[in-house]
Amino acid sequence: MNWLYSFSSTDFFLIGLFIGLYALYIFRTFRLARQLNTSAWGVIPKFFLRSSYLALLLIALLGPSFGEAERNASTTGRDVYLLVDVSRSMNAGDVVPTRLERVKYDIQQLCDTLPADRFGLILTAGESFVLSPLTADHDALKRFVRDIRTNAAASSGTDLCTALELARQKFLTDSSTQQSARALVLFSDGENFGTCDRMTLMQLRTASLPLITVGVGTEAGASIREGRDFVRDDARQIVRSRLNRTFLQELARAGRGQYIEADASGQYVNELASVLRAQQGRVSDQNQVAVSTNKYYYFLLAALVLLAFDLIITVRTFRL
Repeated sequence: MNWLYSFSSTDFFLIGLFIGLYALYIFRTFRLARQLNTSAWGVIPKFFLRSSYLALLLIALLGPSFGEAERNASTTGRDVYLLVDVSRSMNAGDVVPTRLERVKYDIQQLCDTLPADRFGLILTAGESFVLSPLTADHDALKRFVRDIRTNAAASSGTDLCTALELARQKFLTDSSTQQSARALVLFSDGENFGTCDRMTLMQLRTASLPLITVGVGTEAGASIREGRDFVRDDARQIVRSRLNRTFLQELARAGRGQYIEADASGQYVNELASVLRAQQGRVSDQNQVAVSTNKYYYFLLAALVLLAFDLIITVRTFRL
């Protein structure tokens, strides 16, 4: 027999309280019986009856499991390319500690939430490149993620749409993804200086590659630290980077995906995981397992029967 739960301090406290109070009750009953010069052995059957259904109730609460049944257990997974904006604007601190550090932490959380999925990693700024191909080795992927830095050398501005085309090409040339559910997830503040060709977005829809965009930042924005100073424009004014929510929403709509906004607590990762789970994935592992079921109701039913007997049957405590 297996147990779903183990004894806690609360259980031991309740058992001790029952024994202590009942012992006090029996002691006072026998003392009163001696004063009345009679017998009080009638309390003993009730003690055993009440102890029995209390024990049965405790067993039911612990969740006894026995008896095995064969069940099919399958694991489904998806192939997802994570596209991360590494332009200088991702160093803005309107998301603590910075936009990029927030994304790096949340990607690692996403890997833990979806352990059966394969993830690839593409970095984009002025140019895009594959940092990690699709892999089920999440530990290796996390090591890559921890080493991501912004691309301070990118002078031509951010071109997010080249990353979309690169991810599409990687899916097309990887035959192992043909039977899988596939998706793209773009983490960015939406500051884009390139042009998104409508043909690229149409090709994403044709290839059944939904685009999920994650907005990182705030509309109020923040300045971008660069060494001991801040990034400045040609007029030597401090640049303030803001979340371009509208662009990311339009991009997700055109890619037949969904827009999600990152929050300070990282709770959006659960929403992102739910959206990815909605993509019907491949069966990556299937086997039969023997499982035991919780049979608490047997003990609960027996306890209720004994409780009913306790209420119906009366025992004379004193023999006068």
